Amino acid sequence: MESVVPHSGPEDVGLAGRTALVTGAASGIGRACAIALADAGAKVHVVDRDAAGAVEVAKLVGGTPHVVDLADADLVDSLPRDVDVLVNNAGLQHVAPIDEFPPERFALIQQVMVTAPFLLMRHCLPHMYAAGWGRLVNISSVHGLRASPYKAAYVAAKHALEGLSKVAAIEGAPHGVTSNCVCPGYVRTPLVEAQVADQAEAHGIGLAQVVDEVFLRRTAIKRLIEPDEVAATVRWLCGDHSGYVTGASLPIDGGWTAQ
Repeated sequence: MESVVPHSGPEDVGLAGRTALVTGAASGIGRACAIALADAGAKVHVVDRDAAGAVEVAKLVGGTPHVVDLADADLVDSLPRDVDVLVNNAGLQHVAPIDEFPPERFALIQQVMVTAPFLLMRHCLPHMYAAGWGRLVNISSVHGLRASPYKAAYVAAKHALEGLSKVAAIEGAPHGVTSNCVCPGYVRTPLVEAQVADQAEAHGIGLAQVVDEVFLRRTAIKRLIEPDEVAATVRWLCGDHSGYVTGASLPIDGGWTAQ
């Protein structure tokens, strides 16, 4: 007789006894992920260069703040190694054509969004391998699957993160460790809100018009994604029920990549 697998939603993800580390957790997607994982029972390490924000979120979730700027590779070793769930979320943006793009800014974005996730995986995987269980969740973007002009560093970094995640999935599979990318479209975060303001000033149009005509032009669902929606996907990927999902890139992009 065929077994029936019960429905598993975010509310069914049990992470009691697990430890999670979330980067860029002081605001936006990272903050939402820290809250979602704590709600599932995990002890959360809240990592951000914003000291006040990290402390505030850690207090909110009963976790531990770590004030670390991931642009400094040496600081990764100061973070905990005994982590069961690693969420690589920290990121930044710079918009400029390639011929005007500051090389130092390009290098910084690669450091924070590619090298730091690699170093964190290298830092935490021995514990996951020893435990026979682990979850790597990399916050990529629709820009890890598609390109837009004037975002050379961001698009390059997200494409690199996609590749790194797939290698980690293949290497981690014999050890019970999964690795996946979550690929949202434009999320209502401080990073995106700043871009909206910049675009409005550059084009001489209103904020709402920027959202509709620039940010949502390629999506079928005409609204920004909320951080909680991204966090729900991250939380789902951390459950035992998702143990066969690895090496995947999950678009939550309102139909952008369907076109």
